[in-house]
Amino acid sequence: MMETLLAILQNTLRSATPIVIAAMGGQFTEHVNIMNIGMDGMMLMGAFFAVLASYFFTSAAMGLLAAILIGLLMGVMFGVFVIKFKSDEFIIGVAINIFAGGVTVFLLRTIFGVAGSFADKGIQPLPYINIEWLNSVPILGKLLNNNSLLVYVSWLLVIACYIAVFKTPFGFKIRASGEHPESLSTAGINPNKYKYIASMICGVLCGLAGAHLSLGYLTQFSEGMSSSRGFIAFACIIFGRANPPKVFLASLLFGFLDALSLRLQFVGVSSNLLGMMPYIMTVLMMIYVVVYDNYKKKHRLPKLKLD
Repeated sequence: MMETLLAILQNTLRSATPIVIAAMGGQFTEHVNIMNIGMDGMMLMGAFFAVLASYFFTSAAMGLLAAILIGLLMGVMFGVFVIKFKSDEFIIGVAINIFAGGVTVFLLRTIFGVAGSFADKGIQPLPYINIEWLNSVPILGKLLNNNSLLVYVSWLLVIACYIAVFKTPFGFKIRASGEHPESLSTAGINPNKYKYIASMICGVLCGLAGAHLSLGYLTQFSEGMSSSRGFIAFACIIFGRANPPKVFLASLLFGFLDALSLRLQFVGVSSNLLGMMPYIMTVLMMIYVVVYDNYKKKHRLPKLKLD
């Protein structure tokens, strides 16, 4: 029983990692008042180019670099259309998702000559980290050891993003560019600069999330392998109010449901039913947010009038 529970918890950490990383990037665009639903496409592009570079350069590091660069490019592209040309962010996000789905299928068939998925011994996976002293720690040793590099990076990102957004002048300007851009402009600071930075950070982290999918979680690329994780990450951002620790906990919940569904398949539960669990939870999260916000507005105390 304990071994089963540990396996579920370890799979929870691995399944939650791409959602955590993408959500840490998405919360920056949320703070600058940009709704980025193109994260799923950015993750998919990161996953493909990570495999592409890892295969041709026989290096996981080059795979990570390629994922970062393509994520940065996608972030810049999103920013240009939304910030410079004032395009509807929802439409641009949908366009990025459609573009990523189409171009990765095209490149997969053009470069590798296969359809569906590509797996090869030449693809170099991300290293798995083994901390020797943790091996002697009961339970935690098995839970926290032997995970992909980006699993540990995702935990550090939660701390780093919280400090960056809420404890630094940079974070203050990021939040101000979304909440009070006129005040920043009055102070001689261009709010669009920080919106571009937020969009690029989001792209980079979504690219890393995709790299974890194709080089850390699996060692292959499959068409549509992001499997709407970008939308789930967006739901976690909304549910966690773009607060990194809260977003992290919401992501862990999805990771747990994903790990639990894999385990329940072995006891005869329908895989189709289990596959719906994360998406049902996404809908429930959004319903909770809407109901809670409406409740707050309805029961808001009147402001005191001072004579």
